[in-house]
Amino acid sequence: MCLFCPASCVVPPWSARRAFLLAAGVGVAAPALAQVDVGPSSSLRKLVPADTLEAAAARQYQHMLAQARDRRALAPQEHPQLQRLRSIARRLIAHTAAWNGRARQWRWEVNLIANEQINAFCMPGGKIVFYSAILERLKLSDAEVAMVMGHEMAHALREHARERIAKTQGTHLALRLGSQWLGLGDLGRAAADLGGQLLTLQFSRSDEREADLVGLELAARGGYPPSAAVSLWKKMGQATGDKQSRLAFLSTHPSGPERIRELEQNLPKVQGLYEAARRSG
Repeated sequence: MCLFCPASCVVPPWSARRAFLLAAGVGVAAPALAQVDVGPSSSLRKLVPADTLEAAAARQYQHMLAQARDRRALAPQEHPQLQRLRSIARRLIAHTAAWNGRARQWRWEVNLIANEQINAFCMPGGKIVFYSAILERLKLSDAEVAMVMGHEMAHALREHARERIAKTQGTHLALRLGSQWLGLGDLGRAAADLGGQLLTLQFSRSDEREADLVGLELAARGGYPPSAAVSLWKKMGQATGDKQSRLAFLSTHPSGPERIRELEQNLPKVQGLYEAARRSG
């Protein structure tokens, strides 16, 4: 059965094969007006139904919030830091649809959880969480928060989790099926079962570069100074020497001179966007 067709639709083997080949050959370009160059999105992500993965992420997100609420770790709606995060998010969300048309349909959420880990993330479908330690221990400015948030939103917009699942689960299923053609339904079921693993997916160096640059542009369009990207990653680098820090963020987002150099090289590309945003208020 095909996840993209009515329940009564039976897909012959050649259709699955044709769908696989078509998906592998089609990419989605970056927005025409983008100032940073990240190239087209991976076509492999099309092997995993976006709505299935986003639904799995939403379930995992609600489970996480419920656990935090039970521990009295979920920030209340009136919490000033949560209000701050949501204000920053609104300015960035306004510019997300250019990078992914599905973002118009996403039910964006931002929440704050009291946790000693230095961490933040955005799950597929626009589900954002900041842990309190990343704000408190690194003493992030609003602009630096925007860079973290933009980076994490970029992972969701570029559908890196969808791509990772397609690559890892696709490989496993292909080995298991042997000479049979890989069915889209198999990857759809794998995606639905992986909600609990979304927070532990390891993104590639290419994914991280894309998220850095797309996040930089989102923040600039939102009216945050691009230079904050450099000061953010310098703070991250300094935090690696703090033995008391629980660096969950840096375990998947390593800092380093090369990362900072590439951001510095891209600052002039988005400076005009920042200045235009400031002029427009």
